[in-house]
Amino acid sequence: MHSSSRRLLAAALSTVVALVGTACSSGSGSTGTKGADSGTYTVWDPYPQFAKGSAWTNLLDTCGTQAGVKIKRTGFDTSDLANKTLLAAQQGNSPDVLIVDNPVVSTLAEAGVLTTTDDNKLDTSKVDPNLLAAGQSGGKTYGTPIGANTLALYYNKKVLKEAGVDISSVKDWTSLTAALEKVKQAGKKGITFSAIGTEEGSFQFLPWFWGSGAKLTQLDSPEGVSALSLWTDWLKKGYAPNSVINNTQTTSWQEFASGDYAFAENGTWQLANAEKAGFDYGVLPIPAASGGTASAPTGGEFVTVPVQKDTGRYATSEKLASCLTSTQNLYDTDTTLSYVAPTGDVQAKQVAANAKLKPWVDAVKSAKGRTSDDLGTTYPKISEQLWKAVQTALSGSKSPKDALAAAQSAVK
Repeated sequence: MHSSSRRLLAAALSTVVALVGTACSSGSGSTGTKGADSGTYTVWDPYPQFAKGSAWTNLLDTCGTQAGVKIKRTGFDTSDLANKTLLAAQQGNSPDVLIVDNPVVSTLAEAGVLTTTDDNKLDTSKVDPNLLAAGQSGGKTYGTPIGANTLALYYNKKVLKEAGVDISSVKDWTSLTAALEKVKQAGKKGITFSAIGTEEGSFQFLPWFWGSGAKLTQLDSPEGVSALSLWTDWLKKGYAPNSVINNTQTTSWQEFASGDYAFAENGTWQLANAEKAGFDYGVLPIPAASGGTASAPTGGEFVTVPVQKDTGRYATSEKLASCLTSTQNLYDTDTTLSYVAPTGDVQAKQVAANAKLKPWVDAVKSAKGRTSDDLGTTYPKISEQLWKAVQTALSGSKSPKDALAAAQSAVK
């Protein structure tokens, strides 16, 4: 590999470290390299929570059998996976199939690690364009989504009823804030979210930022300032707790699960926990400033085919990737992962089986990738300044306007 590729990989490594950890579970796994036996294909994924014998590993084995090969699978913690992938690429030792968090795709693509769908012949024609965009860079597509998750507002029906709030009245920021005011007057708590100084904080702020009409290329626009002012005002008025500054999406969920809060901003992946919470809840897509649904960021992974010295391997890798994302397998996998499917056919099937997924399908249809708008590898740099600005404003050390102006000049 020539030195400019090495430099790209080194830059990519530092980018990846900043990006990971928004919407995923963790655990550990052991690395595995390809044996001399070319009848064995390696698959790396960020689902270490699924051990051998789980529905996920059984699906991998089935897809292997159908393609006539053995599968050697390793599950990594999300934060390790991208770094391990870049190192493997440097050593000429990439897995055959890589399932990776969507904002990392453009970083790996720009580092020359992934094949395009032109090279690997993956068919992406059925995938919703807004979801496919997260895996596109420079006009090329690098893989196909296995599923998407996103953010919405969970609400506690009992708390709202006691406060005299009709959920159908919550249509925009003004009516949401009015509902929070009523809840506080009734002696209950308003809304909890995660504003921690990491990618999770940016992830949770983006629906409000985008819902204001702001763009990531101009953090300190009047629209962007209005979104950050919304959050800071909620804290000042006691509609949201000061704990949001340190909340991860997990600790924020624990606050909501206590039963005291009217609303929580959280993800599709909390659905199973919501069923266990022991109170009646509903889900509302996050409203945009003046009504309608805000674009929330998409979480979820892409199935990609890394570059190999032996290009003859791509045909089998394409079979494996196509098998994992076929209509029936997507349905099974996305049910296992609590994801919304990336195609209309499977989404319809999911809602038919579970009506509670309807607001999530609506949220995913309006969602967008964090690296969309051709931001690619500049996204992590912007995001880091964004979460810092959120922290600065919520802690009261700068006004929203000054915090975002500082963020915008730091990005430049």
